[in-house]
Amino acid sequence: MIRKVLIANRGEIAVRIIRALREMGIRSVAVCSEADRNALHAQLADETICIGPAQSSESYLDISRIISATLTSKADAIHPGFGFLSEDARFVEICEKCNITFIGPTAEMIRASGNKAYAKRTMKEAGVPVIPGSSEAVIKVEDGKKMALKAGYPVIIKASLGGGGKGMRVARNEESFEQAFLTAQSEAKNAFGDSSMYIEHYIEHPKHIEVQILADKYGNTVHLGERDCSVQRNHQKIIEETPCNSLAPELRSEICKMAVKAAEAVHYENAGTVEFLLEPSGKFYFMEMNTRIQVEHPITEWVTGIDLIKEQIRVASGEHLGYTQDDIHIKGHSIECRINAEDPSHKFRPCPGTIQNVYLPGGPGVRIDSAIFNGLTIPPYYDSMLTKLSVYAPTREEAILKMKAALGEVIITGITTNVDYLYALISEPDFVEGKTDIDFIERVSKSVLGNNKRGK
Repeated sequence: MIRKVLIANRGEIAVRIIRALREMGIRSVAVCSEADRNALHAQLADETICIGPAQSSESYLDISRIISATLTSKADAIHPGFGFLSEDARFVEICEKCNITFIGPTAEMIRASGNKAYAKRTMKEAGVPVIPGSSEAVIKVEDGKKMALKAGYPVIIKASLGGGGKGMRVARNEESFEQAFLTAQSEAKNAFGDSSMYIEHYIEHPKHIEVQILADKYGNTVHLGERDCSVQRNHQKIIEETPCNSLAPELRSEICKMAVKAAEAVHYENAGTVEFLLEPSGKFYFMEMNTRIQVEHPITEWVTGIDLIKEQIRVASGEHLGYTQDDIHIKGHSIECRINAEDPSHKFRPCPGTIQNVYLPGGPGVRIDSAIFNGLTIPPYYDSMLTKLSVYAPTREEAILKMKAALGEVIITGITTNVDYLYALISEPDFVEGKTDIDFIERVSKSVLGNNKRGK
């Protein structure tokens, strides 16, 4: 059994993990940069170790410092959260060599799932529908042009390794391909240290559907339903909900079945997410697999009653899943909004600074995942997400009203946030009617920015 866990992360996800560990009677070790000495996760953990300067490359991304902190604190496991080193196969291998339990999949599984070209080939062999495109990684622009013609324009060019919207461009014709390819490749090299690219046919106006997976070390795999993550800006999710209101029962069953098949194809274990693009016609295609806990995991916890962080820890400890697929029931509707320190009226520029006052909503069916407090200085070095606000209600209509009420109560002063923007988004008729796809924000951006104030 795991006795002490080092959390190789910061912010709200580190706080979330610390709370789960405390409820399980497991000691926690936080790591922090010099900029995060006063951060909430550093204050809540049983032990805290400062591992370096503010820059992520010298602290939260420095494998040697994190391993040293783990060994020094005598922690026997590491939880990576999301982002940073959570999908770094080399980091997992080093953990294994140091006899440290990594709370997540093995390095082999991360490589099999994380490399888009390899994953697509594996899924195709397993009978999971895939989008026409690269079967191998592409490095030269000339090879990319040939693949684009074969896949059919428009095409999307993606980094083979990585995510978060970085290293990604759309080329709508042959004339625009070279510039799009070189720009995406440059971003990929800078962000992930890898210049190999992946090219596939670009599906117009799809929904982004992801299925939550849990699997133990003994071949037992279940899904916990799907999430609709179509409300995105620059490929970054902003609002997520579950279940997807536009899926007929037969289609939902098929997508979830394929997600389980995808996980089994790579012999997956622990928590993961299989992501699909859903066309208006009802056809869906495997997009990628995320081998970590997702930012939006709270909404799945709302509708299933299953604590995903605790399940991750139990699986990593060698326990069997305590249920089968027949034991899992999706009940009600949940929505999550990501509250960020950014200014929507100025191209969403990050807004670091010191928070003067905070009031966050509560009450039945309202959940806050946060690490902010009065007087906290938000540093400029990390992701701008401050808080996740999620709600639960028996129906989607009630969940939307509950979210509007909750957003209407949020007070964060001293810095600029996107709270008014989120309120305007969920008030849009297309959102209320469930007519969202990955182009939703682009369609409504002008009206949303023009109505960027919460109702009273």
